[in-house]
Amino acid sequence: MNTNDFLKRLLFLLLFPLLIFRCGNSPFKKEKQELLKQDSSVYATQNFSDLRVDSLQIAGMVLHDHALDSFYSLIFDFYRRRDFQAAWFTDNCFTTQGHDFVNRLRNYIEIYGDSAVLGDRLLLTADSVVLNPRLGFNVVQSRPLLDILLTSTFFKYANREYYGTNSSTRDLEWYIPRKKKNYLQLIDALIHSDSSYSIYEPLSPAYAALKKHLIVYRKIQKQGGLPFVDSATLLLKLGDSSAHLITLKKYLFQTGDLSIGDSTSYYTPALSSAISAFQGRMGLAISGKLDLITRNELNVAIENRILQIMVNLERLRWAPDSLPRDYLVINIPEFKLHVIEENANLWDMRIIVGKGASVTSIFSGHLSQIIFRPYWNVPQSIIVKEMLPILRNDPGYIIRQHMEVLSNGNLVSPYSINWKSYKKSVPFLIRQQPGKDNALGLILFNFNNPFDIYMHDTPAKGLFAADKRAFSHGCIRLEDAAKLAKYIYRRDSTFTDEKLRTLMTEGKETKYAVRPSIAVFVGYFTAWSDADGRLNFRKDVYELDNKLANEIFVKIRQL
Repeated sequence: MNTNDFLKRLLFLLLFPLLIFRCGNSPFKKEKQELLKQDSSVYATQNFSDLRVDSLQIAGMVLHDHALDSFYSLIFDFYRRRDFQAAWFTDNCFTTQGHDFVNRLRNYIEIYGDSAVLGDRLLLTADSVVLNPRLGFNVVQSRPLLDILLTSTFFKYANREYYGTNSSTRDLEWYIPRKKKNYLQLIDALIHSDSSYSIYEPLSPAYAALKKHLIVYRKIQKQGGLPFVDSATLLLKLGDSSAHLITLKKYLFQTGDLSIGDSTSYYTPALSSAISAFQGRMGLAISGKLDLITRNELNVAIENRILQIMVNLERLRWAPDSLPRDYLVINIPEFKLHVIEENANLWDMRIIVGKGASVTSIFSGHLSQIIFRPYWNVPQSIIVKEMLPILRNDPGYIIRQHMEVLSNGNLVSPYSINWKSYKKSVPFLIRQQPGKDNALGLILFNFNNPFDIYMHDTPAKGLFAADKRAFSHGCIRLEDAAKLAKYIYRRDSTFTDEKLRTLMTEGKETKYAVRPSIAVFVGYFTAWSDADGRLNFRKDVYELDNKLANEIFVKIRQL
């Protein structure tokens, strides 16, 4: 098909719906009337372009592409507020910003491998109409349609790049509230000056940093990927020589773990340090030696790593693009709590998260209270599944575990209860008394949330030695709860080390307010760029990556 035939088909496809709308039965009529009730002013009094678009052409474009249904009001409002003047053409010439946007789209396709959001029609039209201005009168006729097509594509692109899937993130186990993005502000910035566009991009620094790593990994993929590390390398140690080490060094140089290229075959201290750096980025035990677990991580296919990065970029699209200056963030796959002060990672702490059916939920809240020497009110689920089988034959278990039974606020002897008569629940409160053996330890950090999840101390300190720490019933156990409490009250001169010690070791349960409250984000990221700019990967402990990948990439193919 020659170019003129292509343009004729394009114009027919885009203009045919307009013939229908001129009959007066527009499905958008009500929405347009509502839009016209809004602010009728335009962005400025000066003329943006001598080219105009028609409101019916906008409606026809949307009818032709159902992927635009949810963006119709934005597209219409954008043109209405500029008095239906074209956005990408002026004096019948394609603007510099138009060229920049088309290049941005091409870069998007190259980085994310997502061409469905744009469609071949746009790129073919851009190539035919924009890059060859001598095609005749059809070019002039098609410019308003191309202008609308570019604007429509911008909203699809912006939604995909900055908002992500339109599905409910709760179905994907994510309960941190999402905010709508201001796409009108974005497109205004782009058509006036591409250089100012980045200022308005609703992206967190974490997103931008991880996206840079995706670009690097795409480049490595195009160059043939990362080399395979042979099992024979496992037998080597410092000072040995082997051709297999040349391959390993090449790998670690490509990933940035080995700072200086080295084509020699010797197992050097620099190579050992590079292995340690790689192990740290993977969350492995750091030894500087190539063990089997490290080799398995080295040989994860680059396609899988790219997919892992893209899945986590999707999660970062859901995350708030602006955060308070001070907050706490928990990354479940990393098994760590990070203390953020003045937008910088001040320090972090190992944590234990939920296991199996008691996974830790992904949500946000505000830490508003600290309880010293807390009681532990045993959840009914634990009573039924874990305690009842024991209590039916041994009521003394309650006493040995430093627990007590209450009925309507009154203590009841566990020996007076017929535990065998209960199966699905018990009509009592069972709680563990404060002290060093309490399951919550000596400090509990409350932040309101619908999942009844909180952070707390634990007497089982030995569990923190494990690399994978999914052992709890859903709450978050802290390696050093006293350190976090001391940090939270750092500005209170009355909260001395002696006071903290007394609150933890003496007396009954004591509750202290946290004012102002502190934002807490419980997230789930298996790939991220750390404070030093290093790309980190972690195991998908709750197997959520594949679920999300199936959701977003199937939707991309359906656009």
